[in-house]
Amino acid sequence: MPALIFSSRFLFFTVTLPLLVSIALYRLDTFDPAHHPADSLVYSNASIPPLINDKLLTGAEFIGVGLLNSPEDIAYHVDSGLIYTGCVDGWVKRVKVAESVNDSVVEDWVNTGGRPLGIAFGIHGEVIVADAYKGLLNISGDGKKTELLTDEADGVRFKLTDAVVVADNGVLYFTDGSYKYNVHQFIFDILEGKPYGRLLSFDPTTRLTRVLLSGLYFANGVSMSPDQTHLVFCETPIRKCSKYYINGGRVEVFIQGLPGYPDNIRYDGDGHYWIAMPSGVTTLWKLAMKYPFLRKITAIVAKYGYEPMFMENAGVMKVDLEGNPIAYYHDQTLSHITTGVKIGNYLYCGSLSHSRIIRLDLLKYPAQNKKL
Repeated sequence: MPALIFSSRFLFFTVTLPLLVSIALYRLDTFDPAHHPADSLVYSNASIPPLINDKLLTGAEFIGVGLLNSPEDIAYHVDSGLIYTGCVDGWVKRVKVAESVNDSVVEDWVNTGGRPLGIAFGIHGEVIVADAYKGLLNISGDGKKTELLTDEADGVRFKLTDAVVVADNGVLYFTDGSYKYNVHQFIFDILEGKPYGRLLSFDPTTRLTRVLLSGLYFANGVSMSPDQTHLVFCETPIRKCSKYYINGGRVEVFIQGLPGYPDNIRYDGDGHYWIAMPSGVTTLWKLAMKYPFLRKITAIVAKYGYEPMFMENAGVMKVDLEGNPIAYYHDQTLSHITTGVKIGNYLYCGSLSHSRIIRLDLLKYPAQNKKL
């Protein structure tokens, strides 16, 4: 009899009670995920390019190890040869890259007091920063002056100013990833599955901020076409990049069904875009994207400080001007790659979680045809 009582108590406290608590937490929690668009749940090999390097870390070099705290975006200033990147501690840092990464120099340049993400260069030598907390910033005078350009549109403040690009006429185009969640809460935006993102513009002459598109699913990276007629922007959770035509506002698909979740997209000046993906599509991600109740459970767990959505197989995809996949550089053991920028013969990768910039020699370690 004592053994039976012990067994019953053991079962109650280890199985029944946790189950009842979990059900109560689920029912009481107000988090209400939505269904994702049906086309975002289609998985195929159509977007897999013919050329693959699935061992990106093999041969990769690391720049600024320990000196760059989550360098999310990368912008290369051709005239000075400096790389600008924004870190989680608020610093916009400048990196002078040498032939040997060990000789690279990292400089603390300007601290925004927020979380600098996207970085671009203005037409008058300014550095434009999309700061997740502050808004769109203009840094001039070689770092001596920081000016807030805009932090709201249509009466709605930006919650997650994300990526920015500058047109030849000086107009700034940028994204607000979510007007509901900030950068430290971004996982809840993705898990909720509702379109809180916006694509916007800011005209430095008129000081006017315009909402170009709303209702986007975590609006992320944005890039200008070489002919300046349209933007290409990414929506992370639905694995899609679209074109937005500046004259007329027409929108069309650029590439969809990506093998990962797109972050920043960069044009290399040589007829190609580079799309960074912090994680590849995993079985766990597939199930969560398909079933809202699983995303609710995931969100509840995340509220207690756990990161249940494991990130793996991050990489960067090279596509042509029509969105046709050309090459894919990734690694199963890699995560949180947020930017891929081609500078000369090298691919430079920023990250949301690592304390370094990754550099890969594309001539020594090319993507190859796996069918050969």
